[in-house]
This record gives sequence, C-alpha cells and structure tokens, in this order.
Amino acid sequence: MRNGRNGERNKLRAEDRAVHEWYRFVLSFPPHLARDYAARLGVGASDTVLDPFCGTGTTLVECKKLGVRSVGVESNPMAHFASAVKTDWSVDPDALSRFADDAASAARERFAREGRGEPADASPPPRALSPEQSKLLLKNSISPMPLRKTLTLLDAIDRAGTDRERRYGRLALANALVRRFSNLKFGPEVGVGKIRRDAPVPDCWLEEMRAIARDVGVHRSRADVPARVLKADARDAGELLEPRSIDAVITSPPYPNEKDYTRTTRLESVVLGFVRDKAELRGLKRRLVRSNTRGVYKADADDLEVADHPEIRRIAEAIEERRIALGKTSGFERLYARVTRLYFGGMFRHLASLRRALRPGARLAYVVGDQASYLRVMIRTGRLLADLAESLNYRVLGIDLFRTRPATVSGAELREEVVLLEWPGG
Repeated sequence: MRNGRNGERNKLRAEDRAVHEWYRFVLSFPPHLARDYAARLGVGASDTVLDPFCGTGTTLVECKKLGVRSVGVESNPMAHFASAVKTDWSVDPDALSRFADDAASAARERFAREGRGEPADASPPPRALSPEQSKLLLKNSISPMPLRKTLTLLDAIDRAGTDRERRYGRLALANALVRRFSNLKFGPEVGVGKIRRDAPVPDCWLEEMRAIARDVGVHRSRADVPARVLKADARDAGELLEPRSIDAVITSPPYPNEKDYTRTTRLESVVLGFVRDKAELRGLKRRLVRSNTRGVYKADADDLEVADHPEIRRIAEAIEERRIALGKTSGFERLYARVTRLYFGGMFRHLASLRRALRPGARLAYVVGDQASYLRVMIRTGRLLADLAESLNYRVLGIDLFRTRPATVSGAELREEVVLLEWPGG
C-alpha cells in the first residue's frame, strides 16, 4: 500500500510540474490548491471560473485540465503573456520540436561564425538592449555573455516557425533566462546571487522546449476547453466581463508587503520587450493594486474607499506611530501607513466591481496571507478582506487555514488563509 500511495503522490507531483513549469515566478499558489477549491466550490463542466489576479495562469491551467471554462485578468504584460501561452495547447508537438531544433541550430551557427570572426552574411546586426532598457535591470542581474547569447537566440526564435511556435519559444526563453542564464536569486525579494559568466543558452532553451512539446502532447485532448486571458486592472474586473457570467472565483491576490512584483519579472520583461522604458514601467505599476511603497503615486485615491473602516484606520495609525517612535524618516518608510490603506481600498474596489459579473450563488476563494512587513505591525489580511466583502453584501462562508510561516524579521507566526465568499445576487 505504501508503494501505491507513493506512486500516486509522484504522479500528482508530475502533473503539477507539467505545463506550470513552462514559466513561473515565486510559486506561492500551488496547483493542487486550485484543484482542491474547484472541487470545494462545486465547479462543474458547465461553469466559468474567474481568476482576477491570474499571474502566470495556475488556476486557468488547472481548470483547463478539468475541462472547465476559465477567464483570467492580469496587468503585468509578462505574466499575461505566460498565462495566454500556457493555456494554448493547440500546437502540433512534433512541429514545435522541429521549430526548436531549427532555432537552436541557427543560434549555434551564428555563435560559431562570430567566434571565428566571420561575417554574419545577410543576418541583421546582433540585437542589444537600449540604454533605457539597461537602466531598468537590477545591476548584475545577468552577465554580458549570457545576455548576448540570449538576445542572439531571441533573434533566431523570431525568424523561425509560425507565430504560435514563436510564442512558445519566447516563453521557454523567459523561463530559462531567469532560472538558468541569469544571476538572480529569489527570497522575500529578488536579488543577485551566484554570478554566471557564461551559460549553454541554446541547449538549455532546447530542453525547455522539449518539455513543453511533451506536455502539450499529454494535454492536447483538452485544447478546445476555453481559457481567456485579459490584460487589465483587477480593480475593474467587473466592467470587463459579461454581466452574471462567472460561477466561481479562485485567485491569489498580492499581499500588503514590500515585494515589488514588477521586479520579480523585470529581467525577462525587458529582454523580451514587454517593458522598454521608465514610462512603460510606471504605467504598469499604476494598473496594479497598491501592495508596496514602490508602486505608490501622489494621485492614488483608493485609500478613500476605506477611510471609515476602524480596523484599517487603527493599523495605519499604529504603523505611523511606530515609525515616529523608531525615528524612521526615509521616503518609503513614510509611505507604510498609506500603502496599507491603499491596498485594502484597492481590494474593496475590486470586490465592488466584481459583483456585476457574478451569477447569484457564485462562490469565491481568495488565498491571502497575514503580513508584518511594516515595522512589525500585524496585518490580518484574511480577516480584513472578509470584513470588506461582507460590507459589500457578500456572504462570508469561512476562512480556511492553508499554512503558516514565520515572519522574516520577528519570527511571529503568519497565517496564509483562503477566504471563502458567496455572492447572493442583487
């Protein structure tokens, strides 16, 4: 029996890896959680599931595997692209493999010619990042040689195959770029780790592409299950969808902390051309729920939505009082209290807008976590989110404990929870 259980467990782990590893960053929303809550919410084949903070598509992929229609909303262009590609299983796996072989061979040939000092024939000059793009990157996030090889391979990808095959190729390159070519490391925040002076770029990318081709072959029978991804602000989710079109919501929004989610995807966003200068980066940040001080702007007004909420006001005041007591005077520390109010105001806007798109009886699952990032003042995110939802006439069905984790600085126990709601209609 033990071997049987282990075999089933390994099978589930392999299924979780399939498709999800085409591209992912900071995996905080495991696939099994999306499956579990699809079952818990009673999602069936005739239903439509929404993930309004879909990231790289975990909920959408799991719904597609279950044969359930889904819709995702995502503002980050790199994550939106990843979700759209990961839910497109209509490509021919054999054709995808041939495309990968052709692009890898073309890149290797160019490397060899350049190494011998030979002319590049009719090929365009080597692609390079503009000064504006380079300034957006975290210093030393990638070494010159891996970057040059990556850009050369990107040229080869963009000149080969069909548009759909190129999209798969770009996604595989983004994944390999971060995990296998760059110097990045991920913890509470993205930083620079071990320096890689060089990397076997075409070979690593080819491995990624072969894994994608295998996964597409496995799941191709579900290719016709609809999965739509909208590039938009989750605070306006209800205005983007047909009225009363959503039966269930399964999502993991950002938490109020100092994690800048645009930094997490900065390298691949710049290299693939999704973010080209500071103006585009600012535009992206303005489309996100305010969850960190790097994304706060003077014109932001979401905090007005929760100005009269006593617990949110108490937490913001406690943060500000502690800041003053500790003599913290930096610009970002002065924003701690405000970003707390902006975060919950943004989530209030999201929940208010969403009501229009929900069918009566729709059920919702929000995966959120407690935070103590702002001068160790505890923020019980799940409880506050449930309270805001109740004020908007949602029914709170419960708050499930998903897991606990220690706070980075204080070691205090932080709860990660799933807030369960129901929309009664009206």
